[in-house]
Order: sequence, then structure tokens, then C-alpha cells
Amino acid sequence: MAVVTDRQYRQILSTALAERSSGIEDLVSDSNPLFNVIRRKGRMRSFSGPEIRQTLQINKQEAQWARGYDFLQNPPIELWNDAVWTPKAVYVPVSLTGQEIRANQGANQVFDIVDGTLEAAENALVDAFDEALHGDGTADGGKAIIGLGGAVPIITNTGIYGGINRANVAMWRTSTFDADTDFPDIGTQVDATTIRPMISRIMSQRSRGNRAADLLIMSEEHYWAYDAATTSIQRIAREDSLAAMGFSSIEYVGGGKRAEIVLASGLNSNMPSNTTYGLETRSLALRYREGFNFATLFDGDGQMPINQDAIAQFIGWEGELCLTNPLFTWRFIDSDPLT
Repeated sequence: MAVVTDRQYRQILSTALAERSSGIEDLVSDSNPLFNVIRRKGRMRSFSGPEIRQTLQINKQEAQWARGYDFLQNPPIELWNDAVWTPKAVYVPVSLTGQEIRANQGANQVFDIVDGTLEAAENALVDAFDEALHGDGTADGGKAIIGLGGAVPIITNTGIYGGINRANVAMWRTSTFDADTDFPDIGTQVDATTIRPMISRIMSQRSRGNRAADLLIMSEEHYWAYDAATTSIQRIAREDSLAAMGFSSIEYVGGGKRAEIVLASGLNSNMPSNTTYGLETRSLALRYREGFNFATLFDGDGQMPINQDAIAQFIGWEGELCLTNPLFTWRFIDSDPLT
């Protein structure tokens, strides 16, 4: 017989877990603008199997102009290859001792302790995701997802991403622009005078046709410089934009391109200072394992150790953030903001 004899209280925990674990995705979305945009644009996609694969076009055929009896060339070329990511998993524990449950018997008290425990677990998972989405994948011995720090690195021609060596494959590199060195005719500091022409030049250089960054995630220094560079009539915010979701957000319009600009800051922010990420969101996907997208690890009430008076459960997620076309995604930094 279970030490916690009244099954009703264990069922309260399992029911609350089932209801609230699905809502954790909302909490992460409400706290991280990148996650919010990926979710809103339908870029959360499931996968199955031991690894995440994305087929890439790595070459193209050459068109030929010909006349009469000219020979038509048909050389063998390799058109396709795969980028491969290893899925990463994150877990947050949820546990209650039998003593805690017995001390809080009575429906209202049990709901209070369960709600408090789950709220703490939810906050832990939200914080872990925010840190990972800005990280480079080296946290916890390389067990974390590869966030923007690794997908859009400062040094673009080194390292392996998606199983492809950036040193050997130029088309697999994002771009980095430094305000201190790359815009001598505009200036060497990011301020209200320089930021808009700098961003416009980057957008024009890293676009083709309708392909360009459509989400600019800015640190405080860059966001407030851009905000100061615009008049109130130029601060555009669409109804379906991040501003409508509660984030500090305006819109960039220039050179025939439009992009949402969102402020990534706040208490214990993981956004690097003096940085803007320019992201083409159609090239980004948050891949998650089918059936394990903020889900409970164990079925039912959870696990009860045979020699402990407790109930244990985990809420988890498994997957990876995948950038599948780096050409239109970039990073803008100010390596020396004082000069």
C-alpha cells in the first residue's frame, strides 16, 4: 500500500501537471521574443528519430546559352546535402513528500502547495530556455541547445554547426558587422545619428529579392539609440507584432524591407550588450521531439520510490534551434562602444 493512502491528493498533482505543462510553452513564449515569433510564424516543427536532419541545396546547375551545334554541358554536380543536429533535452523536477501532502490536506491547501510547486518549476524552465536561446550550446558540458550565440556567432568562419564546418563552407556562414570598424563613412559608435544608416546598409548587403532579416533583436544600447533616431510618427507597430504581445517593439522600414525590432533586456537578461541580431525567421525552426514538447516524463501520478515517502515527476522538452539558411542572418556589434 502506498504511504500516501489518499489517492485523491496524488491525482490533484497529476491533473495539475497535465494542465499546466501544456501552458509552459505559453510562458516561454510570453517571456522570450524569439520563441514568440518562431511559434507565431509556425516555425515550431516536430521530429522523430535519433537526430534532426535538414536537406540543404548546396549547389546549382549552370544555365547555358548556345547556338546551332554547340555542345551542351551536363557535368555531374552534388546538389543536395544534409545538416544534422543532435537533439538536446532539458528537465525540471517536480516533487512532493508525503509529509507535505498530509500537512496540507484539504482541497484548498493541497491546490496551494501544488500550484506553488508547479509555478517554481515553470519559472525554472522559462529561465533555462531564455538562457539557452541566447547561448552558444556549451552550457552544462554542451548539453544545452545551440542558441543565437552559436547559430549567429561573432567569428563566422570557424566551428562546426549542424555537422558542417564553417571554415570550409562559406555559404554556411552568417555575417558579423562591427560599428567600430565596418562603417568609417558613417561613424564608429552606435547612437541616434548612426544606427539607422548602419542598419540600413547591413539590410541592403544581406538581402536578395524578398529574402532578408525580418526580426531585429536588440540590446538596450541599440534599441534606445534606434528609438531616439525615430520620431513618434515613424515608430510603427503592427497589430500582430511583438508590441501587441507586450514586448517593447517597433518596426524598421527602409530600402524596401520591413523588420520587427524588439528590445531584449530586463532583470538578469541573457542578451549580450551592444548587440543586434538580424534574423530571417523563415530560416529558423525550433524542432522538438514529437510527444515531448513541455511534457511530463512519467505517466500518471509520477514515480514513488519504494523506500521514500514522496512523489517525483519531471517536466521536459527535447529538440534544437536550427538555422537552415545563414546567408540572410547577421549580428551587429559595437566592439568598442566608448570610441
